[in-house]
Amino acid sequence: MAVAVEVDDGVEFPEPGRGETWAVGAVILNARGEAFAQYRAPGRRLFPDCWDLVGGHVEAGETLLDTLVREVAEETGWRVRRVRRFLGVLTWVGDDGRGTRHEADYVVEVEGDLDRPALEWDKHPRYAWFGAADLDRLRENRAPEDQLVHAVVARALGVGA
Repeated sequence: MAVAVEVDDGVEFPEPGRGETWAVGAVILNARGEAFAQYRAPGRRLFPDCWDLVGGHVEAGETLLDTLVREVAEETGWRVRRVRRFLGVLTWVGDDGRGTRHEADYVVEVEGDLDRPALEWDKHPRYAWFGAADLDRLRENRAPEDQLVHAVVARALGVGA
């Protein structure tokens, strides 16, 4: 799928290796500089009952950019307009028994009504915007060794993790 999205200079899109499982995460900022997060429903197989970024797994034939655009649209109804920053790659093992994932995270600008995301309500029953003073809420129901969402948002906002 060809994607018409502006990509800032220096933004990288790593090439997944053969047999690797990759995902992307989108840090979406509002005009106040707060980051969007959605709450995963208690019945979710992976990371239930906690805050998460918009994003998901790369499907066969997709690039990381394709996945980023698709996941933002599917999970919020918004359209990625610009990819501003590459925040790096995290490697993690989910609590669903499906092994190691590599996750590329990005700061993106979107088009759409930021006050009315079109969430997949059965998967994400609520959402919130997080500024620097609110970051500790992203640690809710996460083990001390599992603070990836907090770390990614802190990096995007330029505050200490």
